[in-house]
Amino acid sequence: MSVLAHGIGAQHDLPLSPFYAFAGAFAALFVSFLALGLLWSSSRFRGDRAGRPLPAGVQRVADAPATRIAARALGLGAALLVVLHLLLGPADPERNPAPGAVYVLLWVGLVPASLLFGPVWRLLNPLRTLHLLGCRVLGRDPAAGRRLPPRLGTWPAAAGLLAFTWLELVAPDPASPTALLVFLALSSAAQLTGAVLYGASWFGHADAFEVYSGLLARLAPLGRRPADRRLVLRSPFNGLDATPQLPGLVATVCVMLGSTAYDGFSDAPSWITTVQTSALGRTTTATLGLLGAVALVATLYALCAGATRLLSGLLPHPLTAFAHSLVPIALGYLVAHYFTLFVTEGPRTVMVALGSDDPAPPEPPLGPGGIATLQVVAIVLGHVLGVVAAHDRSVRLFPPGRAVAGQLPLLILMVAYTIGGLALLIA
Repeated sequence: MSVLAHGIGAQHDLPLSPFYAFAGAFAALFVSFLALGLLWSSSRFRGDRAGRPLPAGVQRVADAPATRIAARALGLGAALLVVLHLLLGPADPERNPAPGAVYVLLWVGLVPASLLFGPVWRLLNPLRTLHLLGCRVLGRDPAAGRRLPPRLGTWPAAAGLLAFTWLELVAPDPASPTALLVFLALSSAAQLTGAVLYGASWFGHADAFEVYSGLLARLAPLGRRPADRRLVLRSPFNGLDATPQLPGLVATVCVMLGSTAYDGFSDAPSWITTVQTSALGRTTTATLGLLGAVALVATLYALCAGATRLLSGLLPHPLTAFAHSLVPIALGYLVAHYFTLFVTEGPRTVMVALGSDDPAPPEPPLGPGGIATLQVVAIVLGHVLGVVAAHDRSVRLFPPGRAVAGQLPLLILMVAYTIGGLALLIA
């Protein structure tokens, strides 16, 4: 069951030429940067104001009470099944579907679900449903509570994501029913306590999976206009442009990037040897490695933001102004790293849940060459989308003479992230 704890397993022998991978990535980034500088002189994205309304019938079905009740029942029912399997199911993770449900169907499955349908975890979130039911029983308004501190932002969600990735990548036995039960109990208690104090709005800031799904959903073709709550079809760039610049946004995205990078690096022979021979012990060394990967991603971005401010003039919030451009990069890493895990272990988890006794996972739909190509394309495309998002934001914020110069630190950052991402795949 170690595959559930370490993504797709070893990746360092993919049949792809490092020269062509790096050359293609650099060419894509530089051509994109030059083309944008020459042809894109004014901001084209309109954020939450953009989008073509969907037909009224689709809107009615999406907003119908029956639809929302069904989604909440599905999320709560699935959560209860996972807990029951953890409590009553076999201790062997190969025969218990609960670890796969958490690490594959939830953690990885939220990526395609959020890209296709928007922030789906908001409707499926069993903790939000439990809070709603409790408020109904007590005759209390679910939105009632203290005002959220302005500086809270998504910091609790960033901490929750870090805790979950620690469990997945560092904990001695991440697929253990006991470990999962303890994590779920502690995180559920923290979330429900926050909701009691601050109301249902707490989940949108503090629930790790809800914030994770919401960030990925910024790239979905479906969205809502806040002004009239209409469902619209939109360019993913407009959804990305509307990402709220909240405190903790940078930390949340850096945890997504850094933890995925550590997952890729953790199966390198040199790191395995380091962890096994470290005087600090395996868990402490691996914890420091995970924290170091997140810190490195964050430090590079902070340096980039500072350099952008120096080159382009005064920028009130340089860290959050361009944080949205990291979301497609994180998505590219997630697709590159977890595609094979999802299409193999996902069906296997479902088969185990339906009663099959240790079934073999299906063969990946792509061969080694196809998987390698998909991974490189996902990483490079994620960075190109990040360059486009950053460029549009820069021509909106900076004077015309400084817009292109102000992006040079961002381009250097994208190149550094690309080198790191590709190196984890093919080095």
